[in-house]
Amino acid sequence: MNRWLWHGVYAAVLLVVGWAIYKASERVDYTWRWQRIPQYIVSTEGDEIRAPYDGFVALAGDGKSLTLNELNGSRSETFTQFDTALSGDGDLVFQNDVLARKSGLRAGPLTVGLWVTLEISALALMLALILGLIAGLGRVSHNPAARHLATTYVEVIRGTPLLVQIFIFYFFIGTVLQLSAFAAGVAALAVFTGAYVAEIIRAGIEAVPRGQMEAARSLGLGRAQAMRFVVLPQALKKSLPPLAGQSISLIKDSSLVSVMALTDLTKAGREVVSSTFSPFEVWFTVAAMYLLLTGGLSIFVRRLEKRMAHE
Repeated sequence: MNRWLWHGVYAAVLLVVGWAIYKASERVDYTWRWQRIPQYIVSTEGDEIRAPYDGFVALAGDGKSLTLNELNGSRSETFTQFDTALSGDGDLVFQNDVLARKSGLRAGPLTVGLWVTLEISALALMLALILGLIAGLGRVSHNPAARHLATTYVEVIRGTPLLVQIFIFYFFIGTVLQLSAFAAGVAALAVFTGAYVAEIIRAGIEAVPRGQMEAARSLGLGRAQAMRFVVLPQALKKSLPPLAGQSISLIKDSSLVSVMALTDLTKAGREVVSSTFSPFEVWFTVAAMYLLLTGGLSIFVRRLEKRMAHE
């Protein structure tokens, strides 16, 4: 009975919060246009066929094929897989102009931005875990050079803002190494998150009783073997919850790469706002899509924790 009572309290709090948001929205002089949003998630306009170069259009009499002849006459290309021609016979078109459209469903800009965010976050997380593990082991190493290098990396990265690091990677390191905006964004996020992962790993290792290392050494294992087979598995179990939290922060921090001309979810949201003039609906949708990513990760980590607890 007591359990159901507290579930009722939880539901009541949610209702009060929902009612407060509803009342607050009524006080805002704003016309809600949620019907505009679905087309930016899944578009029904189909795929567009664009001109690969400047030229003249030659449309077949039955309207089922379209040929583009380059201005200098050196090449031509014929398109047949389309439903609606958007250029007439003899029209002059320029590169990237829309020639025709195929009907069907395709991902809208918000969905495309969501996928880019997922790609950046997943790659950066994998690199951050590797970098953080190396730096975390360096932090507890008996080798002064490894320990000092790892400490310097952690302190420098944690002591500077992520946005500043993104600019450095994009404008300086990216230029020197000729990195694309995508690669520079992944690298910046990985280096930033790796510093926090290193501290999480270090704390996990130090949380394992010293007797575990001593017992492994007494069985004839070297220090590296004892760390790999005895200490690290226990440390990773203890580090899983904070690692999950840092991974969620990485997904949210990925929104900053939009300053690098990458069309992630945040930048896609800004572009949709500029075309729809519906900022509230768009940003609520963007927030829900970020919540979808972070919520899915949280569920996965909770299941992983339960599985590791029974091993």
